[in-house]
Amino acid sequence: MSDTGLVLKDVYRIFPGDVTAVSDVNLEIANGEYVVFLGPSGCGKTTTLRIIAGHDEPSSGTVTIDGELMNGVSPAKRPITTVFQHYALFPHKSVLNNVAFGLKMQGVDKAERETQAKAAIELVGLTKFMDRKPRELSGGQQQRVALARVLVTRPKAILLDEPLGGLDRLLQMKMRVELRALQRELGITFIHVTHNQEEALSMADRIVVMGDAIVQQVGTPEHLARHPRNEFVASFMGDNNVFHGTVSGSNGGNVIIDTDYGKVEVEGSAASGSTASMAIRAAAVKISTDAAPATNGVRVRLDFAEYLGDSVKLHMDLDGKPFIAKVPEDRYAEVRALEGKDVTATWAAEDGHLLEQ
Repeated sequence: MSDTGLVLKDVYRIFPGDVTAVSDVNLEIANGEYVVFLGPSGCGKTTTLRIIAGHDEPSSGTVTIDGELMNGVSPAKRPITTVFQHYALFPHKSVLNNVAFGLKMQGVDKAERETQAKAAIELVGLTKFMDRKPRELSGGQQQRVALARVLVTRPKAILLDEPLGGLDRLLQMKMRVELRALQRELGITFIHVTHNQEEALSMADRIVVMGDAIVQQVGTPEHLARHPRNEFVASFMGDNNVFHGTVSGSNGGNVIIDTDYGKVEVEGSAASGSTASMAIRAAAVKISTDAAPATNGVRVRLDFAEYLGDSVKLHMDLDGKPFIAKVPEDRYAEVRALEGKDVTATWAAEDGHLLEQ
């Protein structure tokens, strides 16, 4: 493993009652990366963040930053800082004094801490608000104050625990851009926890998908979207249809799987007679009124065409099982007219992905 950046090696966290919150986490995060921990509630992502921050200790395993062991080191003495969802600003202090507070605790003299605090406030675009109290700011502005308060201490990494969870959707989208731009400008490692797939895909250099207390998969947003490792990742990342069945043969470099809905063909290899699963992304599904082909095609009922602005998400029924597709927005009138009717969904073998069992 690398001796630079953040390294988690064989990290476990077991709570009283033999409850495993984090199991066998091995992860390297390079300096300057934007990494997002993604997963459902209770999957272990926040516990992992707390272990990195020093607010919790691993039951076993090690945490190192630039080769220095962090086990047993208090949060205040680690070169990392956490920005919590509710910001934890002092309501009676001005923006300037909120940002300068950490420097005051470090013993920095008043003139110097004000200089540094003003520079941090300018960096997040709040210079004209530095004399206001938190209650006089919007949610997005309060978040920027919390970031400035962290930045002024010059940490090696910033940990963000559901930082956009309390904001409305439009402000979330704006803050995604601002956070990512700020991280790139600063070159500081950002480690961000969320359960929002869209948020993770839009912001991360790499995503760490967690489920059932373990790391299910680590990869770039594009890789995770196109090549989910297993059914958990395929299902949690959204917009994937999963088929299960038994391998009945092969065709060149493809494997053929017999499913309850017909044959599917997908790139990869597996032993004949073995169980197998494959995923097909909604965006790779083609919709028509033609008859279904013998392979990689199913008849479905189109229940609802959801207009998303730049695309249309089709919610369909495959013998009682949800099935989804995405088509260009210029087909909205066409597919809307097909609501309640049977249509054919097809896809190419190369667009499917064989999942680990």
